[in-house]
Amino acid sequence: MIARELLGTAQVPGGEELRLFAHGRDFMIVLGHNELMSTRMRGSEEALATMTLERLQGVRAPRLLIGGYGMGFTLRAALAGIGPQGHVTVAELVPEIIAWARGPMAEVAAGCLDDPRVTLRMDDVADAMLLAPEPFDAILLDVDNGPDGLVRAENNRIYSKSGLHNARRALAPGGVLAIWSAAPDPKFTRRLEDVGFEVEQVEVRARIDKNGKGKGPRHVIWFARV
Repeated sequence: MIARELLGTAQVPGGEELRLFAHGRDFMIVLGHNELMSTRMRGSEEALATMTLERLQGVRAPRLLIGGYGMGFTLRAALAGIGPQGHVTVAELVPEIIAWARGPMAEVAAGCLDDPRVTLRMDDVADAMLLAPEPFDAILLDVDNGPDGLVRAENNRIYSKSGLHNARRALAPGGVLAIWSAAPDPKFTRRLEDVGFEVEQVEVRARIDKNGKGKGPRHVIWFARV
C-alpha cells in the first residue's frame, strides 16, 4: 500500500493550515481531516468552467474572473473554451498554492499560469471584484467548500448578501455568477434570488471516467444570471 507523502503546508490568512500530499501519481490538498481537492476529483471543477461558458454562447472574447486557483482544473478548462481573444483573471489568496502549481504540481498545471490570456492576482477574490477596471462576463467562485466559510471565516463575506451584490455589480449585462459547492444549500439559493439573480442549480459528479460518465460524490453549481 502506497503511503501519503506530505509535500508542503500553507497557512490560510485568517484561517487554518492546508497540507499538500502526494499519493502515488495523485495529489490532494487537505484541511484538518477534510480533503478539499484532489487530482482524482476534478470533474465538477472542470464543469464549473465548461458549463459557465455554455451559458455565455455568443460572447466572442469572454472576460472571466476565477477565485481561487485550487489545482487549476477550472482555469485549464476555461482556457480551452474562451478562444484566442478571451481573458481570465485568477485571484488566489494563498501564495503556497501557486508555488505548488509551479513546483511539485507543475506537470498538472501544464503551464496554464503562463498563458498570455491569464492574469494572476495574489488577492482575495472579493477585492478583485471590487477593484476590477472593467466588468466580467462571468465570475467563477470555488474559494471554499461552499457558501459556508470552512477554510476561512472571512470567506463568508463573499457569499453574504453584500458580497453577492458586489459580484452582481462586477458583471456585465447578461453575465453569469457561477458558484461551486460540495453540497446543496436552499438558504443560499434564496439569498441569490433575493439579490436579484435568475438562479439555476445543477448537480454534477466529482469524477468523470474514461467513458465520460460521472462518478463519485455529487456536487452543486449555482449559475446566477444578471
